[in-house]
Amino acid sequence: MGYNKSLDFLNMIKNGESALQVNHKVSTNLAVSKGIKPAQETIRSSAASFAVIDTETNWHDEVMSLGVAIADKTTFKCLETRYYIFEQEARVGGMYSSVLYKCANTTASANRNGATLGTAQTTTAATSPITAARATAMADLSDYLSSHGITSIYAYNAKFDCGHLPELQDYNWYDIMRIAAYKQFNKSIPDTAPCCKTGRLKSNYGVEPITRMLTGNSRYYEVHNAVADAVDELRIIELLNLPLASYDIARING
Repeated sequence: MGYNKSLDFLNMIKNGESALQVNHKVSTNLAVSKGIKPAQETIRSSAASFAVIDTETNWHDEVMSLGVAIADKTTFKCLETRYYIFEQEARVGGMYSSVLYKCANTTASANRNGATLGTAQTTTAATSPITAARATAMADLSDYLSSHGITSIYAYNAKFDCGHLPELQDYNWYDIMRIAAYKQFNKSIPDTAPCCKTGRLKSNYGVEPITRMLTGNSRYYEVHNAVADAVDELRIIELLNLPLASYDIARING
């Protein structure tokens, strides 16, 4: 029987161990299960930045837009953004077609709603989307990420985005939600909030309620524009203020 990293994750956070403790044990156990000595268990990227990605889909459940926020690994500051609209898929239309161009020349939705999100910072918003066929856009995105030396992608409910972007399967994907939804890691979750025995919120752990908890801004809402939402999801990482190593237990592939 193969080693079950997800089971380790649930058992250890149930016992109240810290993110770094869980990360170390999971990494060590996984390495041992594969016959690797603990000293060789992890080879980290030397890149100084990482990517947060968000997608919006059309009525056919196809990606019609993709937003990228590039962030510094130490400060979590948004360094730059990239925004793609897939021509054919966007023509089909979807629930959020009306906001495809809404954030093309502005910053993230959380800023416009008046939230104070983490440390003061200026977000470099996409000046205009790159509108192209999906294959062309994804090839450009691959070159873009490679030019930054990026090997790690973070997303909220990452299984959805990763599952809809097979072109990016070779990257290491991490689910922000698997950290933000747990009391052990998210200290803004009130003691009165209904949680499972593992510490995970039983409900209301999407981007909007989590951001409202972290900021105290009950007026925050997602725009559902991919590039604005990618920046907002990066802000969740910033507000949680945990080392990126804490997210190793939230890796969904590899």
